[in-house]
Amino acid sequence: MVASQISISVVSPVYLAEHLVDPLVTQLIAVLKPLTPHFEIILVEDGSPDNSWQKIVENCDKDNRIKGIQLSRNFGQHYAITAGLDEAQGEWIVVIDCDLQDPPEEIVRLYQKAQEGYEVVLARRQQRKETFLKRFFSWLFYRILSYLTGTKHDPAVGNFGIYHKEVVQAICKMPEQIRYFPTMVKWVGFKQAAIETQSKKRIQGKSSYTFKKLRHLALDIMLAYSDKPIRLLVKLGFLIATLAFLAALVVFVQYFLGVIQVAGYASLIISIWFFSGLIMMTLGMVGLYVGKTFEGVKNRPLYIIKRKRNG
Repeated sequence: MVASQISISVVSPVYLAEHLVDPLVTQLIAVLKPLTPHFEIILVEDGSPDNSWQKIVENCDKDNRIKGIQLSRNFGQHYAITAGLDEAQGEWIVVIDCDLQDPPEEIVRLYQKAQEGYEVVLARRQQRKETFLKRFFSWLFYRILSYLTGTKHDPAVGNFGIYHKEVVQAICKMPEQIRYFPTMVKWVGFKQAAIETQSKKRIQGKSSYTFKKLRHLALDIMLAYSDKPIRLLVKLGFLIATLAFLAALVVFVQYFLGVIQVAGYASLIISIWFFSGLIMMTLGMVGLYVGKTFEGVKNRPLYIIKRKRNG
């Protein structure tokens, strides 16, 4: 199919989903056919240890509108999404997870909403089919992320949505080594809207995101998309230095009044407090420059493609 003829591209990262690929493809084709005959489905296998790639190949061999990309190792969900976006040729690109918790039939509503003049239409889950503890930590994470990045993040909004090719092109041009798709969508702007959708239970298996992986992801995102933690460290250092100065005045007064009898106590306490504050301020300032330099000097590829099918 000629790239210019493709109306809708669907990008889905695949990991530990050998039993999900077939129903995912079947449901996507059933939804996309009434919308347009010119569509493509891009499945990005993210170094999965199961037979997900074999299932993708089987579907690619049956239908050339299905494209398969296998990465050389597990780079992570958002890097797999980036690989799919780089391959997508459609006027509109849908991003959806492979676990079918986000119903493919909602693509119709997303597409219809986009035709009202929006470049981005996101799916907002009304009721997330997850445990209370996971929902709580998700809410806490997004509150902290919103504070640190200065942009509002909705915990009910994930990757599922439809994006115009101009939005995708802008995201693909972003050179960030640490990728987090929802934050990148927020940053590029464009006219955005959201629709309410119903989330479903995962039909097979469980999420590959363990608590340890989520913790590392959260830390990476906060450090990559905000320098506010370092700025807070600078403010803390300044506060400690100020308190040390005030405490020094008190210690000096006590010393001259004869309250303090131990020789060297005043100078020792004052120097420890004051220079501790200065050190924290200095480390924070250096951290700002080192962090920016560290981001700029890295030039590794975001992902490595091992093989393609129908690409």
